[in-house]
Amino acid sequence: MPEPMTPTFPPAFLWGAATSAYQIEGAVREDGRTPSIWDTFSHTPGRTAGGETGDVAVDHYHRYRDDVALMAELGLTAYRFSVSWSRVQPTGRGPAVQRGLDFYRRLVDELLEHGIKPALTLYHWDLPQELEDAGGWPERDTAFRFAEYARLVGEALGDRVEQWMTLNEPWCSAFLGYGSGVHAPGRTDPAASLRAAHHLNLGHGLAVSALRAAMPAQNRIAVSLNSSVVRPLSQDPADLAAVRRIDDLANGVFHGPMLHGAYPETLFEATRAVTDWSHVLDTDLRTINAPLDALGLNYYTPALVSAASGEVKGPRLDGHGGGEHSPWPCSEDILFHQTPGERTEMGWTIDPTGLYDLIMRYTREAPGLPLYVTENGAAYDDKPDPDGRVHDPERISYLHGHLSEVRRAIADGADVRGYYLWSLMDNFEWAYGYGKRFGAVYVDYATLERTPKSSARWYGEAARSGALPPVPAV
Repeated sequence: MPEPMTPTFPPAFLWGAATSAYQIEGAVREDGRTPSIWDTFSHTPGRTAGGETGDVAVDHYHRYRDDVALMAELGLTAYRFSVSWSRVQPTGRGPAVQRGLDFYRRLVDELLEHGIKPALTLYHWDLPQELEDAGGWPERDTAFRFAEYARLVGEALGDRVEQWMTLNEPWCSAFLGYGSGVHAPGRTDPAASLRAAHHLNLGHGLAVSALRAAMPAQNRIAVSLNSSVVRPLSQDPADLAAVRRIDDLANGVFHGPMLHGAYPETLFEATRAVTDWSHVLDTDLRTINAPLDALGLNYYTPALVSAASGEVKGPRLDGHGGGEHSPWPCSEDILFHQTPGERTEMGWTIDPTGLYDLIMRYTREAPGLPLYVTENGAAYDDKPDPDGRVHDPERISYLHGHLSEVRRAIADGADVRGYYLWSLMDNFEWAYGYGKRFGAVYVDYATLERTPKSSARWYGEAARSGALPPVPAV
């Protein structure tokens, strides 16, 4: 007898999928768009696997109508996408280019016609190159430029998009972009990474205010954080202190000012060797602490850390591609360890309990603030069968496990209102090029033909029923 489905998700729960502009749009030179830092980075030899770029990506810019129709066919009720800043405001300053905004108007209209709720992210890592040339996120002015851009997009789309996110994963923008250098713009300056983190926070707060002034009052504004679940290797006091240090750098540096109006004092103490934090002005924290309507949480894998012993310096097994330079300022005496268990093609351990822990933490950190899982998913080496179908039972098992933990968190009192699978379709996976497939929809990169994987059908069944179908036998 087949395992029965258990319809325990709230009726209004959103079943979505997520993407980002540079990873799927292509059309990088059309309709006034200028280079972003990811155009520059991906065209720099040695920066991405095989020298691959997002120039074409999966050509969503020209195929968006078919892609939205596919979302509707699968049964999705929400779609999270990002806007390309340099498509809307090519220099990062001045008036908007209407041709750029028109693409997003058409996309949003198409979504609404198919009964799919749009969720718009303003910034998913693609800073206009001109702003990077002027100093990028380590410079205070970039925060004000971001607020101006937010106002332009809010004025153009606020009448039809209700769910907004300012930033996606500012940790990656700050610490992978300016610390380890494995993401654009590829800089390796610990002090600059901490300044970038603050100015991303400031840009977020300024953008919230700009959006409030530009949009209808019923619209909801959030931010998507890739807060880490940081666990100690042991209960030794030195390992617990290592957890605190990494937790401050992964989480407190963003949720401290955003949710509580203050940075952790322990963060200041731990990073004193590279910065005195004089770039934080007296009024900044009040600006950053602008009230939010929801909080987005992105989760993939937990971190396991310990204090280093003696002269041992361990591998940076932090789920972000390693590299010669650490993304963790002033943490040379902390080791990252591979957590036990099955892993995805990214080498990330599969641990659904981490998602539960993350949700419950933010239920405590921000009581009364609705939560969304704005990214969660897995990369596998998916290949079509001889008949052209793509079976990915591992991803179904992954989704079942993580969605079960979301359901458990809701049962335990968490106000989780939606889940966005990463990703809708295979795409340009940043420095990994096209070698890692996160999509529920398979993309043949030679023809750009889309084929829903078995996980897409499984997820669509969950979306239609509000329940988790059983995991098929392999």
